[in-house]
Amino acid sequence: MIREVGKSELRECLDVIHQSFATVADEFGLTAESCPTNGAFMPLERLESNVAEGSLLFAICEDEKIVAVMQLSPDGSEDIEIGKLAVLPAYRHKGYGRALIAFAKQKAKALEIPKIVIEIMEDNTRLKNWYEAMGFVHTGTGIFPHLPFTVGFMEYLI
Repeated sequence: MIREVGKSELRECLDVIHQSFATVADEFGLTAESCPTNGAFMPLERLESNVAEGSLLFAICEDEKIVAVMQLSPDGSEDIEIGKLAVLPAYRHKGYGRALIAFAKQKAKALEIPKIVIEIMEDNTRLKNWYEAMGFVHTGTGIFPHLPFTVGFMEYLI
């Protein structure tokens, strides 16, 4: 059900990321000018660069269409970071996000990675609660000059 994405599928994955992140960008008033690094506005070159630097993309498909994606990346320590977890709006509430998180936990355990980390919009309490329900713990916040929101840090210990 969950499979690694090939380089030829990056554009399709980017479309899923754009559509998924656009709903949050709209909800929180983010624009390409105020938050150009948000997934809703990400250029294909950035996704290609992430993959070239060692990030892995995984997807869930329905009828051969990618409907959910997740990026797993080394975070510069011995941990792994979940990024760009995205589910097309029409395919939400089917358990795809939870399945991707469970997959990330299994992958980390198999690779003997001690911790999964994630960064979210601190004010997105719905998302924070979702991660907490799956065992993630909020560990702090950070303010970055290029972002118009506070970043929340969460982790899951394997």
